[in-house]
Amino acid sequence: MSTPPPDPTLAANHYPMIAALPEAARQRLLAAGRWARVPAGTLLFDDHQACEGFPFVVEGSVRVVKCAPNGRELPLYRVTPGETCIISSSCLLGHEDYNARGIAETDTVLLMLPKPEFDALLAEPAFRSFVFHLFAERIADLMQLIEEVAFHRLDQRLAAQLLGKGRVLHVTHQQLADELGSVREFVSRLLKGFAAQELVKLSREQIEILDPAGLRRIASDGRQT
Repeated sequence: MSTPPPDPTLAANHYPMIAALPEAARQRLLAAGRWARVPAGTLLFDDHQACEGFPFVVEGSVRVVKCAPNGRELPLYRVTPGETCIISSSCLLGHEDYNARGIAETDTVLLMLPKPEFDALLAEPAFRSFVFHLFAERIADLMQLIEEVAFHRLDQRLAAQLLGKGRVLHVTHQQLADELGSVREFVSRLLKGFAAQELVKLSREQIEILDPAGLRRIASDGRQT
């Protein structure tokens, strides 16, 4: 744990809900919260670990993934400043251990609210509304992820993943595979197919988009032309 930042209300800049709490509840939250500054790559929680608190992400981002026994990962969502982690919320509400893994994607600053304070603050309408509103948003995101994984072909999802990030992407095949919940060999094979169709140009840790319209056609109907 690091020492608290100079301004103990820093979290309120990203979480307006904190300012909406009654004064006594707000002071209780800020006094009980434990600050942590962790470097990129830090494992914040893992399968079967007990959930010790509710995290407010003040800086950076946390990547939440589901891990298979063979080592493959399926990205579930990211938590950035102003958002919350529904895995943590559900574990606290259901008194269950974690069933996913959380990793600091960048250098990250967290305010961790201990479980007793989380339970107490649920009595406050502003806090309760915040938790369940973001919970509903995350569930909608996860339903979309399930739809993509279950019903969309990998080439369709890969084409969509390449779009909207500019003409040149500085990314490895492994990073794309991790984002798609697939394996590098499959992604590399599809990328080589895209390159053969002159949709993209491949080089070391770089993908240049040559034909975004062609990628959009694949993303929309899953058929390579």
